[in-house]
Amino acid sequence: MRDNALVAALTRMGHEARTIPLYLPMTLDEESTAADAPVFYGGINVYLQQKLPLFRRTPRWMDSLFDSAALLKMAAGHSGSTEAGALGDLTISMLRGEEGYQVKELERLTNWLKYQGKPDVVCLSNALLMGMAREIRRRADAPVVCTLQGEDYFLDSFPPQHRETAWKTIAERAEDVDAFIAVSRYYADRMIERAALPRNRVHVVYNGISLEGYSPAPQPPSRPVIGFLSRMCPNKGLETLVEAFILIRQRNLAPGAALRIAGTVTAGDLAYVERLQQRLREEGLEKDAEFLRNISREEKIAFLQGISVLSVPAMYGESFGLYLLEAMAAGVPVVQPRHAAFPEIIAHTGGGQLYEPDSIESLAEALAELLNDPHRARALGEEGRQAVASKFTDAEMAKQVLRVFEMARDRKTHGAHI
Repeated sequence: MRDNALVAALTRMGHEARTIPLYLPMTLDEESTAADAPVFYGGINVYLQQKLPLFRRTPRWMDSLFDSAALLKMAAGHSGSTEAGALGDLTISMLRGEEGYQVKELERLTNWLKYQGKPDVVCLSNALLMGMAREIRRRADAPVVCTLQGEDYFLDSFPPQHRETAWKTIAERAEDVDAFIAVSRYYADRMIERAALPRNRVHVVYNGISLEGYSPAPQPPSRPVIGFLSRMCPNKGLETLVEAFILIRQRNLAPGAALRIAGTVTAGDLAYVERLQQRLREEGLEKDAEFLRNISREEKIAFLQGISVLSVPAMYGESFGLYLLEAMAAGVPVVQPRHAAFPEIIAHTGGGQLYEPDSIESLAEALAELLNDPHRARALGEEGRQAVASKFTDAEMAKQVLRVFEMARDRKTHGAHI
């Protein structure tokens, strides 16, 4: 979502920008910027090449069968069911680039970049793709920029032997990248420490969103409503929010409060979501809680306009959290744990408040405080809305990213560190 918004903003500014999908077709709630670009590193082929030596030598016509839209769409439906810890060997192979098992996929991508029009810069969407950088710089003769946005949680879920190798390989491959863009200062510092990245090549550019369609609700909800907007999975803390909601109702901290949950649900999330729904039924609160799965952009905005406060109690070191900007753009305040990038974002926007992490009671009290003080909640929401409109738009993000692209081009041209 963030990368698609960036490319759309760059295009509106008059630049020729294009998104190239990897692994699976893009799933978005807004118009795709991939145009007619093919999917590279098709997920099925990447997996087969990792597991079976035969598929590392198959001709392109055979690989194209597994890259068909129908098969990739089927694979996408199960993309959330594979645990990160089971992907260690594949991730390391991808990070090794031309030395990995997916080398023919890398050759296909670099050929396309070279002959479809020489790019001025190539931006990799995350550090897990850094194995491509060396060959992109060599064959397409373009500087490479890499965005840093949430890789650490995935890598740290690996078994120890894979985890150590993956981090070491990222540190080695960093030399092939001309500049890094971290989505928060918190995450820049974290990746500099974890991956030994050169500090002078790591730049912070905050995420931005398109504000089209966003506006505060004309009237507040008829009853206090707590909202959640993210993938419905354990690491986003949905269970913590459900338990905080139950506590609010049990103690009558916010009389009549309701809970609305929206976001992506993959095949791997279904059992988790059903368990939370059963928990609400046991407490007699199933009619006060609503789950909205895989909603459109229009439905997302309507959802935000129908809640009083938003909270996504992420359990890990979230590098940013686009849902915070989306909520504030609709004039909705947020309540987030005092860790990761959340204190930084709330300090820059003024659009919410923090609670003590790992404490359901602290979350319940913070939510109830805003639900019982709608004037303060609206004031925080309005402060956040104005901050997003001035500092966290897709246009502002694109402007800052362009500066980094220029520095990366200078480094590639002159061989100087930036």
